[in-house]
Amino acid sequence: MRALILAAGRGERMRPLTDTCPKPLLPVRGKPLIEWHLEALARAGVREVVVNTAWLEAQFPAALGDGARWGLSIRYSMEGRDHGGALETAGGIRKALPWLAPHGDEAFWVVSGDIFMPGFDFDAHLAQDFAAGSDLGLLWLVPNPGFHERGDFNLQGTRLRRGAPHAWTYANVALLRPGLVADLPVGQRAPLGPLLFAAAAADRLAGRVLDGPWHNIGTPAQLAAADAAR
Repeated sequence: MRALILAAGRGERMRPLTDTCPKPLLPVRGKPLIEWHLEALARAGVREVVVNTAWLEAQFPAALGDGARWGLSIRYSMEGRDHGGALETAGGIRKALPWLAPHGDEAFWVVSGDIFMPGFDFDAHLAQDFAAGSDLGLLWLVPNPGFHERGDFNLQGTRLRRGAPHAWTYANVALLRPGLVADLPVGQRAPLGPLLFAAAAADRLAGRVLDGPWHNIGTPAQLAAADAAR
């Protein structure tokens, strides 16, 4: 099982911190945000990770290297170099598919580099069960935070549905299949939300509630809160 860490965004609301440092490289509790994901993925047995980059992208290989210190092999999907800027979430996943699913239909992990969820388990057995099924995605969910009170989905058993009110927000960590984004042209900028909503409407999207702490790091105040939480 491979993984993609989404790290290409500009982080406008985090300025001035992100004027000189990509948001996933900002420190929380003594180490860069992205390192928490790399350590957790390595603990779960993942060995190949793609990091997509755009803003200040040269800083990522300089900071993380080839991943060997975590027992990982890291590839960099450089959207800034190749396309002039970030491709948004779905576009970034599409560009990385040749590395994530080299045989065409392998499932893979996707996690945003600007969320902090210490203790999250990238469960290998759960990933294997997902890979053996036919769903396009398995999303982890959190109760709607104050900055996203409308939410994204309803959860009926293990199935994700649309239709107001939405009680749950996508936590930006998921297991996905290539078919979710395979129809996008490589290099096209595209958000992930509409594709997830279409998959839910086709009953091909499952969900689970995230058990444990979760922080969205979108502002300096949210970064400070995550750093202080214990």
